[in-house]
Amino acid sequence: MRLTTKGRYAVTAMLDLAFHSQINPVTLTDIATRQTISLSYLEQLFARLRKAGMVKGVRGPGGGYKLSRDPKDISIAQIITAVDEPIDSTKCGNKKNCRKDNQPCLTHDLWMGLSSQIRSYLEGISLAEVLTREPILELAKKQSQEAHVIEIRQHTKMSAA
Repeated sequence: MRLTTKGRYAVTAMLDLAFHSQINPVTLTDIATRQTISLSYLEQLFARLRKAGMVKGVRGPGGGYKLSRDPKDISIAQIITAVDEPIDSTKCGNKKNCRKDNQPCLTHDLWMGLSSQIRSYLEGISLAEVLTREPILELAKKQSQEAHVIEIRQHTKMSAA
């Protein structure tokens, strides 16, 4: 299985959102800064995540995004699927036309089994579960501090100008 940037970034952004939106909504600009993901790319991902009912936008001053469900009710597999990322290890996209003669290859069932195992694994892990892992919490805290320092520097530069 090849998980593309789209799937990886969607999971990363949702983890960031789950961590930071516990009190206030989070802007995509803040997520982009902390995770070094393009803002325009995040906008595309969040449009899909919103359509899938995983996030909701909050308008007005102090607005941004919040999770629309409890983090324990959102699996990693759901996030990946929401951004149209297939969880599939087959060459043919499970169409059984792997070979030039549109027949399945000898290893089709093997790769289908792998896809099933990966899907099952990712369905069994929620955002909440990932956020309880100590290395994840420590990294999220560190990223917040670094982003705050960058924000202060930018504000200082703008004030001096």
